[in-house]
Amino acid sequence: MVSTVVSYGIVSGNLERSLSATAKKPLVARETEYYLENIRNIKSIDDFIGNNRIFAYAMKAFGLEEMTYAKAFIRKVLTEGVDSSESFANTLTDSRYKEFAEAFNFARYGSATTAFDRTQQGTVDRYVRQALEEDVGEDNEGVRLALYFERKADSLVSAYGILADAALLKVAQTALGLPAATSALDIEKQAALIDARLDIADLKDPEKLKTFLTRFASLWEIDNPSTVQSSSAVLFAQPIELGIGQDLLASLQNLKRGG
Repeated sequence: MVSTVVSYGIVSGNLERSLSATAKKPLVARETEYYLENIRNIKSIDDFIGNNRIFAYAMKAFGLEEMTYAKAFIRKVLTEGVDSSESFANTLTDSRYKEFAEAFNFARYGSATTAFDRTQQGTVDRYVRQALEEDVGEDNEGVRLALYFERKADSLVSAYGILADAALLKVAQTALGLPAATSALDIEKQAALIDARLDIADLKDPEKLKTFLTRFASLWEIDNPSTVQSSSAVLFAQPIELGIGQDLLASLQNLKRGG
């Protein structure tokens, strides 16, 4: 099998081609066609959640596929929107819910919500990227982790953003040589360990980000040879809130609220 470093380089270095190939896959193309033909007809939260095919597509696009069953939970996210700092989405550590509520902002725009590009082609672009990452992850979970980190890097403003996401944290711990056991430390100590080894601002620089992720891929390959199927897919198989310790989650929630 091709190594993690080579596989990541091939996909990342030819990202547009990789995305185009993924978009043309029969299942992806079929679901995308249905979504684009019908999303404009969705005028309310009830319409949205009630159309299982549309709803599942949107949830996968935002990396929330594993929560598609939790319709009451998502209804609360959408109903309260994001305009209030106390809204449900804004109090959750997992930023995916806020991103979802911002895109499908029925609370603010009502029946006009699905007229925006972010709910149409913008969501399609997210879906295709998600599908690509899942596809490469079937062969090499390290490549999926690297692509995921690459996609999220621009939104990171501090070490706490990494700590709040189990997949991002796995990449950082691997690339920075931090044992998984450091996750048992107080959150401030964990953040300090990351800050001592990584300037978060460097992740905005494409070349520095590439260097960081190439280092991750190299170290991942050592611990997870490409000939062995990795089991780290669990990092993507559950809500991020469930992927980190409850003490850490509580600490992050307090920090988010200024505590």
